[in-house]
This record gives sequence, C-alpha cells and structure tokens, in this order.
Amino acid sequence: MTITVAVVGKGGTGKTTVAALTIKYLLETGRTPILAIDGDPSSNLNLALGMELRETIGQIREDTKKQVSSGTFQEGMSKPDWFEYKVNECLVEGEGVDLLAMGRPEGPTCYCAANNMLRNSIDALGNDYDWVVIDNEAGMEHISRQTTRDVDVLFIVTDPTYRGLAAAQHIVRLVGELGTRIGRSYLLVNNVTGDLPEAFCQQVQSLGVPLLGTLPRDPAISAFDLQGRPLVELDEHSQVYPALQALLRQVLG
Repeated sequence: MTITVAVVGKGGTGKTTVAALTIKYLLETGRTPILAIDGDPSSNLNLALGMELRETIGQIREDTKKQVSSGTFQEGMSKPDWFEYKVNECLVEGEGVDLLAMGRPEGPTCYCAANNMLRNSIDALGNDYDWVVIDNEAGMEHISRQTTRDVDVLFIVTDPTYRGLAAAQHIVRLVGELGTRIGRSYLLVNNVTGDLPEAFCQQVQSLGVPLLGTLPRDPAISAFDLQGRPLVELDEHSQVYPALQALLRQVLG
C-alpha cells in the first residue's frame, strides 16, 4: 500500500528542505520506490534533490490546450491516453526516487476536463510507488484539487515568526475542510535559534495540531544554496538533518 507524506507551509519557511530531507531519510532507510511530487509553482524541489527538471504538468496542460484550440491535437489517441503518456514522459527518473513537478497554476480559462484527466493519470502513477512525498504550497492546491490521493502524514512547516504561524493557522483550517483525506498532522517549527518565545509557544498550542518538534537554523543550508549543491547531500555533520531524522523516526518508524 502506498504511504503519502505531504509537506506544506508558507514560502520561505523551509518546507522544500523538509520535503527533500524526508526523501533522503526514506532512501537511506531503504523505503523505495518513492515518487516526489513538487506541487509548488516555483518548482525547486528538483534542485534540492539534485535532479534535472525537463517539463512540468502545467506545461503539458497549456500545450495540450493550445493544440486542441488550433486543431493540431494528435489524431488517433484519446485525451486521457494522451495525458497519461505525457505525465509519464514528464517523470524524471532517479535512483530510488522519481520526480514529477506540477509547475505553474491554471490560466484564466477553464481547465476542468484537463485537470480531471491529469489528476487520474497522476493518481494512477502514484499507486506504483511505496511512498509518495508531496511538496505543497501554503494553499494546499495539489491536495485539495489536483489529486484524489489521501495523505497519511502531513507536516505543517512554519518558522518562528507570527507570519509563518498565521499561514499555519490557515493550513489547519484547510485540513479541517479536507476532513478524512488527511490522516495525522504535525507542526514543525524550522529555522530556530535558541528557545521559542513563550508567547509563540502559546500560539502554537492553540493551533490544535501537535508540535512534533523544532529544527535548528543551519548555516549549511545557505552554504549549499550558494554553491548550488543539492540539500540531499547534507550529512550527519549538519545541524538540521540529524534533528529531522530523530523526528521522522518517531512518525515514520
């Protein structure tokens, strides 16, 4: 049975770091194959994983829309079969982990039919993997609209700021609206230096989501970004990865 882990949070809180290092942990503990889905329009999970991104689902949708409008859509193939073929073509294959990037959101016109066919293709693809890890934007667009996949574990990532916590509160409301589609939810406070302020801790307690733990500010993250190195190359000498490993053992075993 496929286990789906989703990471969500405001931009800049480090959710892509958490998603990439969660994938690293799964790889190191032999839990493969993994499908990584980049649900953030900025599409930078590939950089954190050290994988080359060729095409996104958003590009497939836009290109197909243009072909249908201009009458140049490929004859002899149904649209569902075409989308399934293009989704598989969009897949970036790696060692133990494959990557699918959603890319930019919909344009101003209606994409209901296209999105439905893409959703079915992505969900069918995900069933071929033991693990699916989704890097989401704060609006949880991928979970709420672009896939019917249930989420077994949801990590809500914030930084130690009230803006980050406000985004987390919004996410918790969305989780309530999604209901049984979300299994277990946890809050992670990332980029922490020292102890959290008491007032901040009180706000965290009012969220109604258990605080899994905190992750320290790690200079290695900035250093890796400046050097263009994938975050999955972080090792036990970093500060953030051992801390996340300990938390993942509690949740994922």
